Amino acid sequence: MSEKKKVLMICLGNICRSPIAEAVFSEQIQKQGLIDTWEVDSAALIGYHTGKGPDHRAMTTLRKKGINDYIHKARPITLKDYYEYDWIFGMDEANIEELNREKPRDGKAKIELLGQYDPNGETVIRDPYYDSNTTGFEKAYDQCVRSIESFLKKHT
Repeated sequence: MSEKKKVLMICLGNICRSPIAEAVFSEQIQKQGLIDTWEVDSAALIGYHTGKGPDHRAMTTLRKKGINDYIHKARPITLKDYYEYDWIFGMDEANIEELNREKPRDGKAKIELLGQYDPNGETVIRDPYYDSNTTGFEKAYDQCVRSIESFLKKHT
């Protein structure tokens, strides 16, 4: 059996977009019977929320969309992640700039915008953290679903 392909979802604090993307990826690989060939996690660029669960609006959105068993505690990205993961996905250009700045020269991870796989062409998954409701979280969820389905179609 070959080694699992590993994906790491990244956003600024690891409580909004990247946990949604992780939960969606996990759900997709389960639905598609790919659990034995893919692995996913998420992390933050900064450690502000280390050890905390996802934002309550992210969890509300996931439950509304039928993902009821997602559990995650925020963590910062580590140097080791650049060697262990095949893909590290940022949610916006600022994430990508920081990831590329921090990536060691010999790190194996391919750094990409998750939204580059969105068939609707919405490459940036906007941070909904400062929104007053769940609308931005639901939009991020929908973008993640489209992007991840397209990514998996291309890479499986």
